[in-house]
Amino acid sequence: MIRNPIPWPNGAKCAACITFDMDADSLIHIAHPQDGYSRVSAISMLQYGPRVAVPRIVESYRQLGIKQTFFVPGWCIEQYPQAVEAILEGGHELAHHGYLHEHPRELSDEDEAYWLDRSIEVIVKASGKRPRGWRAPLYNFSHRSADLLVSRGFEYDASLMGDDIPYLLECDGGQLVELPSHWGLDDWPQYVQSMDLDYMMPIRAPEQGFAAFAQEFEAAYRHGALWVPVVHPFATGRLARWEVVHRFLEQVLQRGDVWFAPMEEIAAHVRSVVDNGLWSPRVDRLPYYAEPVRVR
Repeated sequence: MIRNPIPWPNGAKCAACITFDMDADSLIHIAHPQDGYSRVSAISMLQYGPRVAVPRIVESYRQLGIKQTFFVPGWCIEQYPQAVEAILEGGHELAHHGYLHEHPRELSDEDEAYWLDRSIEVIVKASGKRPRGWRAPLYNFSHRSADLLVSRGFEYDASLMGDDIPYLLECDGGQLVELPSHWGLDDWPQYVQSMDLDYMMPIRAPEQGFAAFAQEFEAAYRHGALWVPVVHPFATGRLARWEVVHRFLEQVLQRGDVWFAPMEEIAAHVRSVVDNGLWSPRVDRLPYYAEPVRVR
């Protein structure tokens, strides 16, 4: 079903990375700049992520012996240093996710570059190295984003939804590896209900909500795809939900032929097999359109 499967390391049947977007209460402050500070209940719900869920998740990963990726806005890195310290001490990747979860597509050229650079500085200060990867807040990759990322030395993006396996993004400045996901692998439709965030979905029971992720994994396993859930500590990191995920990971790891790795390692593998002539990926030229599409 995948016409051009990528060879994964050591004969693995698929590659997997559970990516956590640790947005915390940046979501409230960007959505409600005038009165977000006063929405105490919503803030408490979102602070559950860095304060309770992240230590739980990192401990699970330690027990399971895997390293994964956390996309964290720069403001959240500054606001929740203990959570970030736990992520880094666990050997996990700290990747770029904006500064205050601002939406790049809604920014001016200058502002998109400014917030990108500001968060790079925050990540370097926290981790000692520049970020390799980026996910646009709310997937809002702009027509400028690829060139900005390439010019700042990023290796990969994780915002787009154009395939089941990695592919390349080409722009005027060069190329990026795209590590795609899709809304069916996002936990907001399964677990998030918040009037303050204007998002009211029917909340699924933990096993029912995670069933969508598990079924996507089994398809990836059968066909050699890339499995990249886009989840959030305040949602999937809740006690009963994470218990389901932990149990699932234990079972999958027992198979011995699934490659769990941080996104930066997956991107590096893609570059390696391409550079060594072992695989030829699809290449998308960006932006897809230079101007609005008008029909008469």
